[in-house]
Amino acid sequence: MFKLKPISKAGIPEALKKAERYRLLNEPRLSESICEDILDADPGNQQALVTMLLAITDQFGRYSAVTINKARQLLPLLNDEYDRHYYAGIICERQGSALLDLGASGGGHSPYEWLTEAMESFEKAEAIRSSGNDDAILRWNTCVRLIESHHLQPQRELYVEPPLE
Repeated sequence: MFKLKPISKAGIPEALKKAERYRLLNEPRLSESICEDILDADPGNQQALVTMLLAITDQFGRYSAVTINKARQLLPLLNDEYDRHYYAGIICERQGSALLDLGASGGGHSPYEWLTEAMESFEKAEAIRSSGNDDAILRWNTCVRLIESHHLQPQRELYVEPPLE
């Protein structure tokens, strides 16, 4: 039907600016599309991977076709261990926040579980952060405040007695 047109490597810096601009304008689908074009031209571009991951998480709760797995698939492509842990936390935090905004339970994973999973990732990032980088701490604190302000609790697991044979 239609064939995508490739962008030039020389156009990548400007395309990255546009992708970030569209994210800030609350147009994450456009940002994600631009990042796909950048990654087609430069598959290892770390800035495009991070921007795309964030654009995907911007869509949590807005579009049913966007899943957490789509964002998580980008994590192994990040070169830096700190970034992998930090952005794993961002993904979980944003999923928990989206569920809070929707008033949804999360289908097996409640907002509480998503936020505490985010906190675990942020703690891993904190342990290996560079001097002066408190981003993981700031995000961890945000998760704590969300849990406390919404009075979130872990889900109770239903115990079902297995039948006797």
